[in-house]
Amino acid sequence: MVMTQKRRSFLKQTAAASALLSAPAVLTQAQGKKYRCATIGAGWWGLNITRYAMASGEVQMVGVCDVDNSRVRQLDRVHREQLGGQYDEKKPYLDKVYDLVNKLSGDEPRKYMDYREMLEKEKPDIVIVGTPDHWHPLCAIAAVKAGAHVYVEKPICHTVQEGRAMVNAARECNRVVQVGTHRRAGVHNKSAMEFLRAGKAGQIGMCRAFVHYGGGPGSPTPDSQPPDGLDWDMWCGPGPLRPFNERMHPKGFRGFLDYANGQLGDWGIHWLDQILWWTEEKYPKKVACYGGRHISRDNRDIPDTQIVIYDFDSFTCNWEHRFYGANNAEKSNIGVYFYGTKGTFHLGWQDGWTFYPNSRSQPEIHEDCVFDNADNENIRELWANLMDCIRTGKRPICDIEIGHRSTNMSLLGMLSLKLGDSIQWDGENEKIIGNPEANKLLRRTYRAPWTYPEV
Repeated sequence: MVMTQKRRSFLKQTAAASALLSAPAVLTQAQGKKYRCATIGAGWWGLNITRYAMASGEVQMVGVCDVDNSRVRQLDRVHREQLGGQYDEKKPYLDKVYDLVNKLSGDEPRKYMDYREMLEKEKPDIVIVGTPDHWHPLCAIAAVKAGAHVYVEKPICHTVQEGRAMVNAARECNRVVQVGTHRRAGVHNKSAMEFLRAGKAGQIGMCRAFVHYGGGPGSPTPDSQPPDGLDWDMWCGPGPLRPFNERMHPKGFRGFLDYANGQLGDWGIHWLDQILWWTEEKYPKKVACYGGRHISRDNRDIPDTQIVIYDFDSFTCNWEHRFYGANNAEKSNIGVYFYGTKGTFHLGWQDGWTFYPNSRSQPEIHEDCVFDNADNENIRELWANLMDCIRTGKRPICDIEIGHRSTNMSLLGMLSLKLGDSIQWDGENEKIIGNPEANKLLRRTYRAPWTYPEV
C-alpha cells in the first residue's frame, strides 16, 4: 500500500505560474519598483533564469552579455518555441537573445560581450550569472562590488578559496547573493526535510547520494577553429587557453576539469546540498575519493566512475556516479537515500520521495513531486525568494555561504581524487590538516591578465 499526499492548492499555483511565463512581464505588475536586471552568460540555463526573472514582473532587463555572438549558435528548443515564427536562426546569437527578451517582456536590453562594460554602463540592481563554472567568481564579485544583488548558478566556483572570496565580497558589500541550488525551494524537498527532522525515519547513520546515467565509451571530438563571433580567449578567461572544441561549448564545459568539476560539480552539488540541508553539521571531517576513466574514450578528462566517502561526526555520506550502465536494477537512478533506524527514505527528483519502513506491516509513505515547467526545477520559487530578500534585507534560502559549503563538498571530493589520498578537513578555517601540498590545491593560478580574487 502506498499513501500519496496531494497538493491541489499548489497545482493551482503552478498552473497560474505557467500562464505567467507565456505573458509579457510588463503586464503582470500593477505597481511597485522595477529593478534593473542584467544577465551574464545567456545560454540555455542563463536564459531559463532570465525568463523567470521577467515573469516575476519586478525587473526591467537592461543588458544581456555573452562571449559567443556567432550566427551558428542557436537558442535551445524551449526558447525557440517561445519565439515561434519570429525566430531567425541566421541572426547573431545576441540578437536572438534580444528577440526572446523583447517578446516575453517588452524590454530592450543592450547587448554586450564583456561583462565589465555592461556593469559599468548599465549599473544593474540585479545580475544573473549563468556562465560556465570557472567564470562564476569573477562575474559575481564584480557585480556585488558594482552594487548589484546576484543570482549565481551552482557550483559557485572552481576552487575553494574562490568561494570564500565570493562570500566575503557579498558580506562586505551588503548584497543579497542567491545560489541556484533550487531544490531547496521545492515543495517535496521541503516536506522531505520536515519528515526527516521529525525523526520519522529514526536516527540517520548513513546517506547515499547518486546519479547513474547510461552511455558508452564515446569517441574523441577533434579540435577546430572557433566560429566567427565567439571570443574564445574571453570564454577561457582565467582558465587555461585551450584549443576550441565542440565538446566544450556550448553546454559541454563540465566535461573538462580546467573549467569545471565534472558530474560531482554538476549533479553532485544538488544532492550533497540536500544532505547538508538536513544535517546540523556544516562540513565533513574527512573526505576520500576513488574513481577514474574506466570506460570513456572521448576527449573529456572527467572521471566516468567516481565514489566519494564523506565522514561527519554523526553519520557517513557516500556519493557515486557513472556515465554507463544506467541503473535499471534499483527503483531510482538519482537522488539520496537516508538510512535510519526506522527505515529507508529516498529523496528523488521527478519521482518525489518515498519512505520504506523497516516493518513490513507498515505501509510505504510517498509524496509526488510537482513542477510547473518542462525543465522540472524550482527557479520560479527561488527567484521569488531572492526578490523578497532584496526588499526585506533577509538572507536567502540558498545564501552564498550555504552555496559555498555545498560547493566545497564537490570540490573536496575532486581534490582527494587528484591527490590520490584522503584528506582531513578543518571546515572552520577551510584548511586541509597536515598536508601543505594539498592546501595549494584550494586555489589555482589564473591566466593573465585575470587576477585570483582576494580571500
